[in-house]
Amino acid sequence: MKSRSRFALFIFISFSCIFMVTACSSKPIVKRVEVDKTVDLSGRWNDTDSRLVAGEMIEDCLNRPWINKFTVSYKGRNPDVIVGTVVNRSHEHISIETFTKDLERALINSGRVNFVASKTERRELREERFDMAQNSSIATQKAQGQEAGADFMLKGTINTIIDEIKGEKVAFYQVDLELINLLNNRKVWIGDKKIKKYITRSRFKF
Repeated sequence: MKSRSRFALFIFISFSCIFMVTACSSKPIVKRVEVDKTVDLSGRWNDTDSRLVAGEMIEDCLNRPWINKFTVSYKGRNPDVIVGTVVNRSHEHISIETFTKDLERALINSGRVNFVASKTERRELREERFDMAQNSSIATQKAQGQEAGADFMLKGTINTIIDEIKGEKVAFYQVDLELINLLNNRKVWIGDKKIKKYITRSRFKF
């Protein structure tokens, strides 16, 4: 009996060692996919959410009365828009810079608005113009005081509500954006986009 027990223990230990060595030595499998393909792994906010939300919300924004009123009032001129702060109030980390860049891209590619550089970008551009004034030829210098001022600022928030029980979770995301007239602080457009994800997980953890 003792010899059988020892043999069984030896077999168990041997298989455990083989499993551990195999697991530790296995290489990750990498497969390239199209950048616009939807890949949901964890159920968290991802690049697809960022791209689709930005595209849909900007499309809605640019199809509201404010833009026609502006172009009529300013004899056909496209409004100058800047993206302000988008605050992440969700339960998870979200790359706000990626989302704001998606918003900027959707605005610029629409061809219906002009886009003004951000505060950080303007600071760098002003430093470059100052350097030009000191070192560049007069013919190629760009004068100070010629910047286009923004007519509207886009601001927003991202919020989440989580409902979770063992093995199941519902994640609700709400993105709220507002477009504000910088001349008088009036809000000319308010939009929201909601996303709900149902996530299931295996009860067995390895």
